[in-house]
Amino acid sequence: MQKTQDFTKVMQDMASSVPFDAKAFQDTFKTSAVLGEKVAKVALEAAEKSNEISSKWTKDTIAKFGALAKVKDEPTDYSKAMTDFASAAAEMAAENLAAFAEVAKKAQMETVELMLAAGKDFSEDATAAVKKAQAEVTTAAKKAAAAATSK
Repeated sequence: MQKTQDFTKVMQDMASSVPFDAKAFQDTFKTSAVLGEKVAKVALEAAEKSNEISSKWTKDTIAKFGALAKVKDEPTDYSKAMTDFASAAAEMAAENLAAFAEVAKKAQMETVELMLAAGKDFSEDATAAVKKAQAEVTTAAKKAAAAATSK
């Protein structure tokens, strides 16, 4: 019976021959993690503010509805209470939708700022990694050329 060949040594040799900068990888991962944290913070702040707006809107609507549900002396008072409630509900809707729009606008602006800053950070990391790799390749090429001429 034939044994399966163990490729562990072959893979280790191959991996060690490929230049890999662990520091650059760690820096990129850290930059990515920091970006994720900042984006999550923006999203959580927007969600919290949206929840506050929604909760206030609900409380205000319930309070207005309480006035609508009270017993009236005249039939026309019911009509007036319904008109007042509809008017107040429309006004609250306009105010709260504008507040939601402000939250969305702020979150969007902060996200764009974070993405621009992250793009700059990633670009700097990539440039540094490329320069380092280029220097390593140049050094290796010089060593190989020196070794070839000495033979």
